[in-house]
Amino acid sequence: MKARVTWIENNTFLGESDSGHAVVMNASSTPGAPTIAPSPMEYLLLGTGGCTSIDVVMILQKGRQDVCGCECRLEAERATSDPKVFTKINMHFVVTGKDLKPDTVQRAIDLSAEKYCSASIMLGKSVAISHSFEIVAVA
Repeated sequence: MKARVTWIENNTFLGESDSGHAVVMNASSTPGAPTIAPSPMEYLLLGTGGCTSIDVVMILQKGRQDVCGCECRLEAERATSDPKVFTKINMHFVVTGKDLKPDTVQRAIDLSAEKYCSASIMLGKSVAISHSFEIVAVA
C-alpha cells in the first residue's frame, strides 16, 4: 500500500491513495478555529469506524442476517499534552434490520474487534476501545 500527502497551502494538505482516491486534510493553527476539512486525527477515527463497520455488515450478511443499515457513532478522548494521542474510543453501533438478534450482532462486533478490523486492533494496542450497540427493527 502506498499513499502521498502534498502540502497545498497554510495547514491544508491533499492525501492521495494508491487506488486513485483523494482527500483534503486541514488543521487549525488556533485550537477551536474553523477548518475547511477534517484533520488527520479525525480521518484516523473515521477510518477506524469505517473499517469496523464494513466488517460488521459483511459478517452479518455472510450469516444471512437481514441487515439494512449500520451506523457507527464514535466518541474519542485525546491526551491533553503532546503527543495528543487517542486515550479512549467508544464505538456505538446502530444496526437496522429485520429479526436481528442481539447475540448475533454482538458476535459480529466482537469478531471485527478481535479478528478482522486491522485499524481498531492496531489502535487497541495503545487505546482503550469499548463497544456498544442497539438494534433498530424494521418490518
